[in-house]
Amino acid sequence: MPTVLFVRHGRSSANTAGLLAGWAPGVFLDETGEAQASRVGASIAAAGLQVVELVSSPLDRCLQTADLIARELDSLPRSVHPGLGECHYGAWTGRSIRDLVSEPLWEVVQDRPSEARFPPSEAYSSESIADVQDRALRAVRETDAHVLERHGPEAVWVAVSHGDVIKAVLAHAAGAHLDDFQRFVVDPGSVSVVRYTSRRPFLLRLNDVGGDLSPLRPTTAPGRDGDAEIGGGAGAPSAAGVGGDDASGEAREVG
Repeated sequence: MPTVLFVRHGRSSANTAGLLAGWAPGVFLDETGEAQASRVGASIAAAGLQVVELVSSPLDRCLQTADLIARELDSLPRSVHPGLGECHYGAWTGRSIRDLVSEPLWEVVQDRPSEARFPPSEAYSSESIADVQDRALRAVRETDAHVLERHGPEAVWVAVSHGDVIKAVLAHAAGAHLDDFQRFVVDPGSVSVVRYTSRRPFLLRLNDVGGDLSPLRPTTAPGRDGDAEIGGGAGAPSAAGVGGDDASGEAREVG
C-alpha cells in the first residue's frame, strides 16, 4: 500500500516568537524554516523516492514548505487539502504560549487531550483535538485511496501539515489513545512516515530530522499485505532523530 511522508512545516515566525499561530494570517517561514524545507526535499530526492503526490495544508507556512520541497523534486505539482490544516484554536489563536500555560485548559490539553475543546472566538473557529484527529484521518485516508487507485500500492506521497495534526495521525497509526498523543514529538521540518495496509498501519519513521530516507523505497516482501515481519527482519538501523519532552514533562509546543 502507499507510503506517506508526513512533513511538518519548517520553523515559522510564530515558532520563534512563542505564539500559537493557528489560522492567523501572515505567518511565514523564517530563514531557518526555509532551509529545513529545502533539506527535506533534498533528502527525498537523494533517497530516490519517486513521490507521486504532494499535498499541503492551506496555510502559508505549509504552502511555502511544500513549494520548497517541490523545487527539489523537479517542480512536482502540489495540491491542497483543508483536512490537513492546523487545529482551529479559537480564542487561543495568536496568544503567547507563556500566557496559555496558566490557563486551566492547558492541563487538559497536556493530560487529557481527548477532552480538550478550544474556546470559541468571533474572529477564529474553534474545535476539539478529537475533531482534529477525525478530519485529518479522513483527509489521509481519502488521499491514500486516491494515490493507490492512480499510482498503485508502491506509491509514495507527501503530506505537509502541522505539529498537533501530525501527532494526532501518528498516535492513531501507532494504536495509541488520543490521550497519549503528547508522547509524540514532531519538530519543525521533520519527517514522520506511515505505510497504510489492509491489515494495519506501520509507523516507519518518527520525527526524522536528517536521516537517510532511502530505506523507505518500496520493496517486495513475502507474505500478505499488512503482514509484519517475524523475527524483526534484517533492515539497516534507522537514522531517524527522535526528540524528547522537556524536563517538566509537558509537551514543548502546542501547534
